[in-house]
This record gives sequence, C-alpha cells and structure tokens, in this order.
Amino acid sequence: MAISWLLVWEVSLTVAVILSTAVTTFIITLPYTYSHFHPHSINESDFTEEDRKDSERSGYAYYQQHKTADGVLTAVCSIQIVVLGDIGRSPRMQYHALSVATHGGKVDLIGYIDPTVDLNPDVKAHRFINIVPIPPFPYQTKSRILFLLLAPLKVAWQFQSLYVAVGYSTKATKWMLVQNPPSIPTLLVAQMICFFRNTRLVIDWHNFGYSLLALRLGRKHPFVILSEWYEGFFARGATAHFAVTNAMCRVLKQKWSIDALPLHDRPARHLRPLSDEQRIEFLRSRPELQGEDLTLTHRSWRLIVSSTSWTPDEDFSILLDALVQYAAVRKSRTKLPKLYVTITGKGPQQQYYLQRIRRLVDDRKLDDTTITTAWLSTEDYASLLGSADLGISLHTSSSGVDLPMKVVDMFGAGLPVAGWSNFQAWPELVTDGENGRGFDSAEGLSSVLQELFGEQNMRQLARLREGALREQERRWDDEFMPVAGQLFRLKAER
Repeated sequence: MAISWLLVWEVSLTVAVILSTAVTTFIITLPYTYSHFHPHSINESDFTEEDRKDSERSGYAYYQQHKTADGVLTAVCSIQIVVLGDIGRSPRMQYHALSVATHGGKVDLIGYIDPTVDLNPDVKAHRFINIVPIPPFPYQTKSRILFLLLAPLKVAWQFQSLYVAVGYSTKATKWMLVQNPPSIPTLLVAQMICFFRNTRLVIDWHNFGYSLLALRLGRKHPFVILSEWYEGFFARGATAHFAVTNAMCRVLKQKWSIDALPLHDRPARHLRPLSDEQRIEFLRSRPELQGEDLTLTHRSWRLIVSSTSWTPDEDFSILLDALVQYAAVRKSRTKLPKLYVTITGKGPQQQYYLQRIRRLVDDRKLDDTTITTAWLSTEDYASLLGSADLGISLHTSSSGVDLPMKVVDMFGAGLPVAGWSNFQAWPELVTDGENGRGFDSAEGLSSVLQELFGEQNMRQLARLREGALREQERRWDDEFMPVAGQLFRLKAER
C-alpha cells in the first residue's frame, strides 16, 4: 500500500511540474499584454508612392489629415478580426475590417487565404489593414467515417495555427472580433488570448456552429450535443456580441442568456445598380449570350443568377427541378422567355450538381435553358448582379435565424430576389411582393418564374426591382457605425 501511494505521489508531482512549467512558459513567451501606453500607430513609411496617389483608398488621406507634427498617426482603436475560414468568402468580416480602418482603426485581419478567391480590392489596398494568413488543414474528406476520425486532428491543427496567429504573429490589440461559426476551436483560443492580453472579445454571430454540424451528423449525435454546450459555455465570457438578425438575438437570449446587438448585413459600396448602357456592355461580354438580342426591353430571354458555396444548407435540386418544370410548361406557353442561368461560387457539392445538369441536358429536360457556372472577380460579380433580371437564393438556414448575405448583395445591385422563405428570419430581409418573392418548394419556384416572366406580369417584376433599388439606399456603414462603431469608439468623418 505504501508503495502504491508513493507511486501516486510521484506521478501527481510530475504532472504538476509539467503543467506549471507549461503555464509559466506560456505566460513568459506570450507577447506583451495590451496597454494604452503602447498604442498602434501609422507612419509615412507605411505608404508606397502608389498609395499616396490613391490616397482615399489606401488611407493616406486620413493619415495626412490626422497625423501629428512628427508624422505619426495614433490609431483610434486596434482590433484583431478573426475568421477561421477563407477571408475571401467572408465578405461581412471584410466589411468590418474596412469600416474600422476607414474610421482610423488599425486592423489585423486573420484567416485562410485561398489564392483562387479575390479579396475585396478596397481591403487589399488599405494600409491600416494587415492581412495575416493561417495555414488550412491539409486533408479534406466527404466520408462521414473519415470526417469523424480526422476531426480531432483538424481541431488540433486549427488550435495551433490560430493560437500562433493571434498570440504571436500579431501585436496585442484592444479588441478581438471573432466570426462564429466555426466555434471549435475558435472561441477557446480567443478566450485564452484575450484573458492573458487583457483584450476585449466580441463575437459576431452569423449562425450556430452546432446547427451546421447537425446537418452532417444529425441533431442527436454526441458531437453535436457537445458542440452546442461548448459554444454556449465559451461564448458567455465575451465583452459584447453582434448578431445578423433580430431573431438570432432572441434565441441567444433565450438559450444562453446572451445579450446581442443586432447588426444586419447591408451591401458594400462596390455593389451598385448599373445604367442601361453598363448592363448591355457587360452582357455583351458573356460568351453564352453571343448572338442574342441584348435590348433590355422585349427580349425573348431572361438572365437569372444564383450564388452558392455548394454546401448541404443550399439544396440546388430545388432550382434544377423548378427549371425542368418551367421548360416543360414553356413548350405549351411559347411566349415564356428562354432562360440563361449563371451560378457562381465553389464548394464540395459542385461536381455532383454539374453531373446532374449534364444528365438533364442529355435527356432534353432543359430545352431553351442554359446553365453555366462561373467564378468571377469582385468587379465582375457586381456587374453580373447589376445586369441580371432575377436573383435566386436557396439558403435554407440550419438554425432558422440566420440570413443569406447573397440576397443583400443582390439588393445592393438593385436586383430583385426569389428565395427559400420557409424559415423564421426570412421576413427580416425580404418583403414578399415588394422587393422579392418567397417559395418553399420546386413547384413554388417554378410558379414564381412563370409569373414574373410571363408576358402579362412584367409590371410585377418591375415593381420588385423598384423595391430592391430602395433597399440598396442603406449601406453597410449606415448599419455598422451606430452599433459596432459606437462600441469600438469610432468617430464618423465629417
């Protein structure tokens, strides 16, 4: 018995020494904590000659206006904006970064960089924004079994890479703004760094991580239940919260007693309605439209656009089934226009749906319907939205309380929308009959297309476009400044 107690004592002592050494090393090696005596600053040397020529876009004009006599501009606030995902596919977090920088804040924008995905050109150009890449997990799988086996390795990889990025690759900041989801391991790493650096954590809720995981594993899976507990536990300690809808704010309050500020998505300034001349010029550049009459009135065709990440929360079979039904009806109602459908985006289910489209074409079920996929630059995507006749959103919402930002982008370009409407938050974005139409089945979408494109109902489509144009009048900064701008103590420029 004495020997066994001695063994327990030795093991316990060894574990205690290891843990204390690890904690001590962590504290000593972590860069200095945030201090008002060490503010972030911008200097003349931070700008190139090109930056000085494009002074508004690069922030040089703001620097010139606010610098001190010795050429130093002290940032009004410093912030790490963290995206455990591809920054290029996170427009809202880019908008956050640009708004903070435009109003004099210093930003570290941290996340994955996909070389095939364009960042917002204004974000790349602004010298108050430092883009910090983190390495993505090198293995991906569609197999559920392999997904479960690789999950611990992926979390460990993400923990280490994110921890290094926010704790060592960047200076300490006053604020950290984290996109959620993904919550694992983002919220844990953020809480650790913020605690030791005296940084104030803000969580920007786009959706719930556990609800997205449930799409893959099922709502009652142990991993989903654990994820839900983890998300609530580590979110409660944040200084503040933003949420994309009022409905999400209510759920956060009811579920975890979290008081979130609603911060709705609004379009960025590069998304603008186009003139008739600009629309025709862009349509002329599209290869699938070669030979078509590009007159904007009395055309025999219509252009539909949909944007997707090709993930399970967007069921594209709904759109394909609706197009098949539309093509069948058009054989008897010949005055219905033929359709050109452009689908933009990349994602895991893209090849599956491309194969389905090819089979439908071979079976002559999509006569007079041309479907193309595209990956466009920021400028060309904005032009496509501004030139289309109708936008389609198939976002079904895993939680019921998030909203698709693609619809906001479409409104920014003055494009009316038809979208899946069978979830709680949809009315916060679209008013049926005023700026868009809702549907909850393929049959419903087909009926909307027939109604809006029918010869007798063109006035309805024109009315929806007028409603979309009204929506684009309120921009991102109009939403950001009264909420996030006030929290971060930013001042609007006169």
